[in-house]
Order: sequence, then C-alpha cells, then structure tokens
Amino acid sequence: MFWRCLTISNKELQINEEIRDKEVRVVGADGSQLGVMSAAAALEKAYALNLDLVKIAPQATPPVCKIIDYGKFRFEQAKREKEAKKNQHIVDIKEIRLSLNIDTHDFETKVGHATRFLKDGDKVKVSIRFRGREMGHPEQGHAIMKNFADALTEIANVEKPAKLEGRNMLMFLAPKPAK
Repeated sequence: MFWRCLTISNKELQINEEIRDKEVRVVGADGSQLGVMSAAAALEKAYALNLDLVKIAPQATPPVCKIIDYGKFRFEQAKREKEAKKNQHIVDIKEIRLSLNIDTHDFETKVGHATRFLKDGDKVKVSIRFRGREMGHPEQGHAIMKNFADALTEIANVEKPAKLEGRNMLMFLAPKPAK
C-alpha cells in the first residue's frame, strides 16, 4: 500500500485516511454509482485506480465519497474561483463636492463628472460643506442637491436623499440598472 496526497490538505474536504465513517456511498471517477461499502473497501478501490477518495457530501446518510484525482480537482477548483473573481465588478463610491454658491458652468462640469462615474457603474456621493454663516441656509443646499439629482434622473436613482449631517449635506446616487 502506498500513500497519496498527504501533503495536500483542505479543511472542508476529507481525503483518503481522514475518512473515518464505517459506511460510505461511493461514486466512481466517471460519475457512476459504485454503491454503499465500507470506507476501507472504498479506499482500496481508489488506490487500485491510483486515485484519491474524497468525501464530497459529509451531511448525507451515508456520506458520499468520490474517487477522483485530488490534485487535479483542487487545481480546477482554484481555476474556477479565479475566473469568478475576474468576472466580478467591484462598485466604488466616488465623491463629488459642491458648494453653496456654485456657478452654472461649474455645476454642469460636476454633473458631467457624475455622469461619467455612473456610466462606469460606480455610485456617487454628492456633498456640500457649509461654512460659517452658510449654516443658516440649509434650504439652499437642498435646492442645489435637488437640481443635481434632476440633472441626472435619466442615468441615476437617488439612493439616499439629501440630508444634513453636521456641517455637511450628503446625498447618494446609484446608476440605474441596465435594461
């Protein structure tokens, strides 16, 4: 008898001698059902094929074990995880700062930046910082935020409406889902 895959370990899956169950349901390398047998007999079958016995469904009664090449299985699993990670898109939050006395051209420039961020799939945090006596006019901040949201209604949804938090007024915009 020879030992295989003792250096490869995985906390989720038990392989070869780590399987301590009396009886296991065995699935062959080609996916065929080999039936219910003792763990020792299943291990001998795996060794005869020069493969590993891997417990794939420990919660089943009896537990299900499959005869596979464990090194190849781990490689393919890592490859699938890497591919899934490559295809996912991380949503960033981009911030745009406005001021209470912003001019029309500056406002349009900021709307253009927000449009670009939203088209890239990022969320936008719009903020206005109130300085000094500006704190006495939060309604002007609400008006600017409303105009900003109205300028972007075609491509963005207001995720969180404008709200005054301390000296800052914040609003969050999210891109509209693609149709």
